[in-house]
Amino acid sequence: MGKVEERTLPILDRWDPPLRPARLIRRYKRFLADVEMDGQADPVTVHCPNPGAMTGCAEPGMRVLLAPVANPKAKLPWRWVLSETVEGVMIGIDTTRANRIAAALLARRAIPELAEWPEWRAEVVYDDGNSRVDFLLTDPRTRCPPLYLEVKSVTLRRDDRLQFPDAPTRRGTRHLRALARIAAGGEARAAVLYLAQRDDGACFSLARDIDPAYALAHEEAARAGVMTLARQLRLTQTAVHDAGPLPLEEA
Repeated sequence: MGKVEERTLPILDRWDPPLRPARLIRRYKRFLADVEMDGQADPVTVHCPNPGAMTGCAEPGMRVLLAPVANPKAKLPWRWVLSETVEGVMIGIDTTRANRIAAALLARRAIPELAEWPEWRAEVVYDDGNSRVDFLLTDPRTRCPPLYLEVKSVTLRRDDRLQFPDAPTRRGTRHLRALARIAAGGEARAAVLYLAQRDDGACFSLARDIDPAYALAHEEAARAGVMTLARQLRLTQTAVHDAGPLPLEEA
């Protein structure tokens, strides 16, 4: 996607204050990384907000972008938010930002399959108190049943497919089974939104070889009536853009 196209894409979020570039030395203990920053003689340790494998997103020597941490009591002053591939593609590695971006998509009614629900609440307890759903969508003006929405952050690219998960996820499997129970009950609807924090894939597919249990739970959820949606984002050093729907790989 070229620069001209980028200017025409809706902006969902902005990086404020501006991001600072660095060079990745290593990622370790899942949530830590050492980087080289201009003007710093020694390596700087930063927070890595991603518990996954981060395949292709955390190679030593990669250019990365950091956001300053606003909390003055934080142990680490920088948060790693973007990785740049050798092809120049920006990847959003901050899994916690996915829900914020999803909320912006909901506010714009950018996803046609979800546009009929004008209101939503985040982090709602359900499944007899055993889980929290990312969003509960409602329409108090009609008899439209509520919709339970889970959001999954996608960073893995293999061949020309963007895939989830990049590591086994028991939590994700549990979420899918809870959504399946909701959909099968008939009083509410359910959906899972795979939010690709990159836009260099031709389609979305499950990484069945990485987590067969998750893939099986996904198939069972689909049979129960859970919708599968996929969206891709265009990330830059200044903003997060909506790059539109991501096609689902045909079975």
